[in-house]
Amino acid sequence: MGEKIYELKRIKKKDRGMPLIGDKFPKIKVQTTHGMMKLPKEFKGKWFIFFSHPADFTPVCTSEFFAFQKRFDQFTQLNCRLIGLSVDQVFAHLKWTEWINENLNVKIMFPIVADTGKVANKLGLIHPAQGPNTVRAVFIVDPEGIIRAILYYPKELGRNIDEILRMIKGLQTVDEQGAAVPENWPDNELIEDRLIIPPAGDEKTAAERMKNFECFDWWFCHKERFKKHKW
Repeated sequence: MGEKIYELKRIKKKDRGMPLIGDKFPKIKVQTTHGMMKLPKEFKGKWFIFFSHPADFTPVCTSEFFAFQKRFDQFTQLNCRLIGLSVDQVFAHLKWTEWINENLNVKIMFPIVADTGKVANKLGLIHPAQGPNTVRAVFIVDPEGIIRAILYYPKELGRNIDEILRMIKGLQTVDEQGAAVPENWPDNELIEDRLIIPPAGDEKTAAERMKNFECFDWWFCHKERFKKHKW
């Protein structure tokens, strides 16, 4: 009996239904609290975080927007912009951000997309088992318009905004230094803020790794991070 050989075939983009990590962020024209915008063109040359929330005037979403805005300057220092979205009309966004400003003393400085559901469906933000509203999704997009990370949260679980900041720092470090970052970087329990060397592709390189870097073994080597940034 001959062996069966299974081949993993690349799924064509047109057959997917939502963008994935490594894809270009879809070209979309959106109505926002800052006027009409074309994405990702609006943020060309910058990182940006496109995130959805279930609805305006809801407690968990309000806590998230408060946290995003409190870290607005930190994102800006990382050349990163923010843009939110929910299936609410512009006037609802405006009244909600007005309420946040008046009651929580925080002015929301980033735009919020007013969606009819068209954008949400295009990006896979509506998950039927979670109800008719958008889930808490996060798309991290680099200056070339490439989606570098995607996160999904259920409506009852608020996001950790500091983790999103950490991801931006980590991805920028990966690009700048050609290395990977470990768990909970830069506070990893094994190697702290050091970086992981990419895997060796041949025996010679594997042997050299042990001589040139600190290693637990040839496949787990690490190096000091060149501190280009304060973080």
